[in-house]
Amino acid sequence: MADIERLLSIMARLRDPDGGCPWDLEQRFETIAPYTIEEAYEVDDAIRRRDLDALCDELGDLLFQVVYHARLAEESGAFAFAEVVERVCEKMVRRHPHVFGDARVDGAGAQVHAWEGFKEGERAGRAAREGRPASALDDVPLGLPALLRAAKLLRRERRTGLSDPKAEATAEALAPSAGTLDERSAGDRLLALARRVAQAGIEPETALREALARYESRLRAREEGVSEEGVRPGRDRT
Repeated sequence: MADIERLLSIMARLRDPDGGCPWDLEQRFETIAPYTIEEAYEVDDAIRRRDLDALCDELGDLLFQVVYHARLAEESGAFAFAEVVERVCEKMVRRHPHVFGDARVDGAGAQVHAWEGFKEGERAGRAAREGRPASALDDVPLGLPALLRAAKLLRRERRTGLSDPKAEATAEALAPSAGTLDERSAGDRLLALARRVAQAGIEPETALREALARYESRLRAREEGVSEEGVRPGRDRT
C-alpha cells in the first residue's frame, strides 16, 4: 500500500492549486478520458509485441489514469480512490462465489454463463434504481470502436433471442457474394468495404456508429414489445 499511497500523493500534488502543474489543474474527466483509452491500447500493444518490460510501463500509465479520475472525483466530493478499490473487490468476490463461497462451477464455459448472469442482475438492479426498464443492451459502452461495439451488440442480440429483421435482410442480401467466411476472408472483405466507403468520401467509423444507433433503437423497441408480452428481457427465450 505504501507504493499506492505515494502515487496518490503525487497525483494530489499535481492537482494542488498552490504550486501544482498548470496543465493538470486544467483537466476534467472529459479531457482525460481520451488518454485513458490511449493507455489501454498501449497496454494491448505491449502484450501483442510480447514486450513485458514495456507492459510494466504501460500498466503503470494505465493505473495512473485510474488514480487521475479518482482524484477528480474526490475533488468534486463524489468518491475517492479507496471506494474504487472497495467496489471492485466487492464485485470480484460477488461474481466468483465458486472461489469465495460454496457455489460450484464446472469449467470455464459454465463460469462465463454465470458471469453473464451476475452482470444481468447488476444491470437490472441499476435500472430499478434509475426507475426504468432493464435492457440486455445496457452498458455496451458508446466509446468502444464502432466495429467492436457492433460485435458486442450482436452477441447481446443472440443471447436475448431477439432479432432485427432489417439487419437480417441486409445480411441476407450480402450472403450470395460473401460465400463461406473464415477470419482471413472476413478481414479482406471488411478492408475492401472500408476502402469503398472511404473512396465515396464517407468516414467509415461515423457511418457504422450511425447504423449502430439505428440498429440499437430498433432492437430496444422490439425488446420493449417482448417485455410487454411477459417475456423478461435479457434472457434467451429458447
